Amino acid sequence: MSEAPLPHELVRFAHNSERQFAKLLDFYGIEWTYEPRTFTLEHDRDGRPAQAFSPDFYLPAYDLYIEITTLNQKLVTKKNRKIRRLREHYPEINCKIFYQRDYLSLVRKYGLEDMAG
Repeated sequence: MSEAPLPHELVRFAHNSERQFAKLLDFYGIEWTYEPRTFTLEHDRDGRPAQAFSPDFYLPAYDLYIEITTLNQKLVTKKNRKIRRLREHYPEINCKIFYQRDYLSLVRKYGLEDMAG
């Protein structure tokens, strides 16, 4: 009898770091959804969305959105700006940035190196 696939095995992620994070959540049995909601951050003159943000993960048990970022400083700066705008427009939304170094620290701390690949 084969086991059911884990949630991270059923999703096509935009980046490997997202897949790794989902694997970690699955390992700990933490329920998550991938990019479940898009927040409009800016509208054009006609009222149409001009800039939007879809955090990578939502953890329902914690009512928390998580955005994973890489070590690319340009991307980190851009994502930090989007998180600030999200907080301005949606103060009730709890969203955290999870930097790649944070993930790698967890992998080392809990001996999960085999999951990082």
